[in-house]
Amino acid sequence: MSIFDGLGGVLSDVFAGRQVDYVAVATRIFDNAGGLQGIVSQLNTAGLGEQVSSWIGTGHNLPVSAEQIQAALSSDQLRDLAAKFGVDTSEVSKLLAEHLPQAVDAATPNGTVS
Repeated sequence: MSIFDGLGGVLSDVFAGRQVDYVAVATRIFDNAGGLQGIVSQLNTAGLGEQVSSWIGTGHNLPVSAEQIQAALSSDQLRDLAAKFGVDTSEVSKLLAEHLPQAVDAATPNGTVS
């Protein structure tokens, strides 16, 4: 299962007059980072273990900030996403901070990463 499959369809928005398929773009980028396990590992290593555990677990999802996302992901990952979305890296960080907790939660319905 891709990390963004659980979002229930295509998240789309309009930036610079064009529609962007966030799920397809983010899935491709994160699959290059090792999929769900790779991103979870990367976020844990960056000190976001408590947040990530809450997303995987069956309770309330702790929030994450755009600044924490920027610190946790590589600049290459953020630049690649920004280029695909047609936005700057700070906007990508905001989108990920908003949607990543729900995506990980949906991708781990039994409270485990598989």
